[in-house]
Formats: sequence, structure tokens, C-alpha cells
Amino acid sequence: MEPDRWLGVELRHFAALEAVAQSASFGRAAARLGYTQSAVSQQIQMLERIVGQKLVERPGGPKPVSLTEAGEVLLRHAHAIMARLAAAQADVAALAAGTFGTLRVGTFQSVGSRILPHVIRRFHEELPDVRVQLIETHNDEDLLELVERGELDLAFTMLPIDAGPFEALQVLADPYVLVVEAASPVGRSGRITVRDLEGLQLIAFRQCRSQTALEGALQAHGVQPNVVFRSDDNGTVQGLASAGHGCALVPLLTVDASDESIRVIDMASQLPPRLIGVAWHRDRYRSGAARTFVDIARDLCAELQRSTLSAA
Repeated sequence: MEPDRWLGVELRHFAALEAVAQSASFGRAAARLGYTQSAVSQQIQMLERIVGQKLVERPGGPKPVSLTEAGEVLLRHAHAIMARLAAAQADVAALAAGTFGTLRVGTFQSVGSRILPHVIRRFHEELPDVRVQLIETHNDEDLLELVERGELDLAFTMLPIDAGPFEALQVLADPYVLVVEAASPVGRSGRITVRDLEGLQLIAFRQCRSQTALEGALQAHGVQPNVVFRSDDNGTVQGLASAGHGCALVPLLTVDASDESIRVIDMASQLPPRLIGVAWHRDRYRSGAARTFVDIARDLCAELQRSTLSAA
């Protein structure tokens, strides 16, 4: 039962011991703490009973009080404990303010390669003590499930999202382009229309909500998509197109425009863009870090919209 007795030690006991050591007087220690002298004396006595050692020498009269050897040893630990408590208090306050902790973010491939690195860099410039933990999937519906279960704080997603306990902010309108082999005759004669896609061999994504919406848009134009290859890897889709195995009708964000083996044909005026947003659980606390991350993603995507995407 000996260790159990120490569980009765309270922080106020350590504060009294520290004040007595610094003041060398019960009276001055009481004034420092805002207690009565008898209260400080009682706290020291209680601490001595708990630890089973005399901690303070009480010479009486005008002579200063001092700590015994046991008191000095315990005071060193008290300092460490009080410092850890102050650190814990600061960490909890920082967590509430969104300047400390871990932010769990879900993403998918094109955002992960083209947007997220820049967002994280700016985020760490503003909040260097917040760690960003990433989860990537091919299917943004999986990410939304993680948000709903509380396993993610934020997730990039295609918009609109299905009904659920979510709120989302649109950050990017990603236009569609047609990626063809550089030497392909497709589109050489000038601007290509959606109707020109009829009968073309197309390369498409597999597990992607935006792909379903895209193929629906083609059908609304009277075009039945002739998909010959499907992949969830952006590089594979572009590689197949660059090798002449078909034309890839894809969002611009998925395209490596520096690839000289392809030609990129704008389809933005004919097909609705893929809308990308950031979603969170509307019924859960959204930290300051989460709000900062969303703001940075919005601002950076606005810059991207004005430069890379609009230029293409």
C-alpha cells in the first residue's frame, strides 16, 4: 500500500513546498500564494505525512525555515511536475486554438500530387507545430465515410456530395481536356466538339464519381462513350493515350502537361468541369487548424485556377 499513499499528493502541496523554499518563511510563502499562514503549514504537514519524511526545518523564532535533504529531493521533482503541467496547459490551449496537434486529411491522386504539397507547405509556414496526417484513396466516397466516422478531420472530395452529415467548400473547378498522342490526327483540323467523340476509343477512370458524371454528360449530348481501357492511375491513363491506344477525356488536374508525347485539347466550353471541394463533419468540432487548412486550400486553388488551369 506504500505507493498508494503517494496518490494523495496534490499540486497545491508542491506549490506550498516551492513557495516555502523560495521565501524561507511560512508567512511570506502564504502571502505569495494568497493563503493564510496556517493553510500553508497544513499543506506542508500533509505532504510530510504522505511521503513519510520531514521536508522542512522549522528552527522557530526569526530564523529562516529551510528544506531538509528529502525536501530538496522532492522539490526537484515538484519543479519538473509543475513544468510538465504548465506545458500540458499550453498544449491544450494551443490545441484549442488550432496551433498544435495532428490534422487528419483525406485526399485522392490528382489533388495529392498537384495541390496538396503546396497547401501543406503554406500550412506549416503558418502552423509549424501541427502535424498533417494523410490518407489517400481512389474513391472519395471512402474518404467521406472516414469523415463521418470521425477518423478524418477533412477530406478533399468531388462535388456535389451525397446526403450525409457533411459541410463542404468548393475550392476548384477542374475543366475537362482531351489527351491524345502528339501525332494523332484527332483535333488537328481545329476545335473538336463533343459530337466528334462519337466512336473514338476512349481511356477512362474506373472508380471515380466524376467519371460517372462525365459519361452521363456525353450521353446527354447523344454520344455513347466507347471506353476501351480503364485505370485509376493518372500516369497509366496518360501513358495509354500517349502511346496511341485511345484518347483520354480527363480533368486537367490529372494531366502532366510537360509530357511532349501528348497533345491536350481544351473541352472546357463544352463539358461541365469536375468540381473539387473540401468536406468536414458538420456536427463535430472544427479546430482552428482545420479552418486554416481549408482557407489555404481555397486561396491556393484560386491561384491555380487563375494561372495553370486558365492558361491551358
